[in-house]
Amino acid sequence: MTVDSYRHVDRITGRVLKGWAARESYREIPWTPFAKPLAECTVALVSTAGLALETDEPFDQEGERRNPWWGDPSFRVIPRDATEKEVRCWHLHGNAANVKEDLNCVFPLAGLLELEAGGEIGRSAPRHYSFMGYILEPTALLTESTPEMIRLLKEDAVDAVLLVPF
Repeated sequence: MTVDSYRHVDRITGRVLKGWAARESYREIPWTPFAKPLAECTVALVSTAGLALETDEPFDQEGERRNPWWGDPSFRVIPRDATEKEVRCWHLHGNAANVKEDLNCVFPLAGLLELEAGGEIGRSAPRHYSFMGYILEPTALLTESTPEMIRLLKEDAVDAVLLVPF
C-alpha cells in the first residue's frame, strides 16, 4: 500500500516538500528492541508543536516570519507536572487555539501519567521536550539541539520516547 504524504497540500507546496525530502540521503532506521517490559520503562514525550512554559523564552517566530525557510532549531523542557495553564504553543504552522483548549492533543502528558498510575509504564520521565516541527534546514537541530536532548534523556534514564507530531 502506498501512502500519499502530500494529499492535504496544494500541488506547488507538494512539489517543494518532495524536493526538500529528496535532499535527504537514504539511511537505515536504527531499531532497538526494548531491553525490559514497558511496565518497567521510563517514558518521555517529544512534541513538534513548539511548546514552551509561559515562563520560558518563546520559540523565535519573528525569525521565521522574516525568512519562511528558517525554523527555530532549539528545544524546550516541559516538566512532568506541567499543566495546560503553564504551557503555550509558539508554532506558526498549526492552530495554537486547539493546544490552549486541550494540551493533550499535542502533548499527552495527562495520558502518560494515567499509564504510569495504571502500571502500563514504569514511570513518566521527569522532563519532556518540545521543538519546532517546521525546520527546513535541520543542521543546527541535528548537531546542537538533538545531542543535548539525548544527553538529558540519558540523564533521566529514559527507555522509550513517544514522538508526538503537530
